[in-house]
Amino acid sequence: MSKFTRGGWSITFVCMIIGFMLAVQFRQVQDAKETLPNQRVEELSGRLIQLEEERDELEKQLEILKQESATTTNHEFISELKFQACATALSGEGVIIKMDDSTRAAKSGENPNLYLIHDDDILRVINELRAAGAEAISINGQRLIATSEIRCAGPTLSVNNVRSAAPYEIKAIGEKKSLENAIKMRGGVAETLKVWGIQLEVSTAANIQIPPYKGTFKRTHSKIVEENL
Repeated sequence: MSKFTRGGWSITFVCMIIGFMLAVQFRQVQDAKETLPNQRVEELSGRLIQLEEERDELEKQLEILKQESATTTNHEFISELKFQACATALSGEGVIIKMDDSTRAAKSGENPNLYLIHDDDILRVINELRAAGAEAISINGQRLIATSEIRCAGPTLSVNNVRSAAPYEIKAIGEKKSLENAIKMRGGVAETLKVWGIQLEVSTAANIQIPPYKGTFKRTHSKIVEENL
């Protein structure tokens, strides 16, 4: 066999090897081109499913938060209504005022009733407390509201149609120093009552308990006016 023949076969063999290698590489590239998009789609699909699950979970949490917020808002609204209606017990700093009839004997010709506590005396104390910012007031355990009556009923005092006799204990919640000063101010109610020997003692406290109004609310002659919003 000539050198040319042997060389020709060698070249042919090498070309076959190169051709085979190129074919294999081409096939690998094609396979990669075909499988890469599928892998990407599967990856995106998996991520989409995960995001949808996270979205559903967030929607559940949002609904729970809405319900909790509505419950909290309703609770606060109801609590505020109860406060405005004096229908809930309260506690806080304030003053305790103890009042009792005078121990002095009436002079000859004087009206002995001047030495006794009357509804006007109690009302003056209550007005001073309210003017000083009292947020809640009670007399002998009776919570005062806007319609509470304070009036003499013989030798007793009627508050919310409940009678009680002296001594009287008035409790008021508010800034204790302001309330105390309102009663003790010069020329005020305490000094006026002292002229007749009416006993009035004021003390401050860090925590006063005032009960709720225990009566009933009646609306006979009035009606609610609907406003156009």
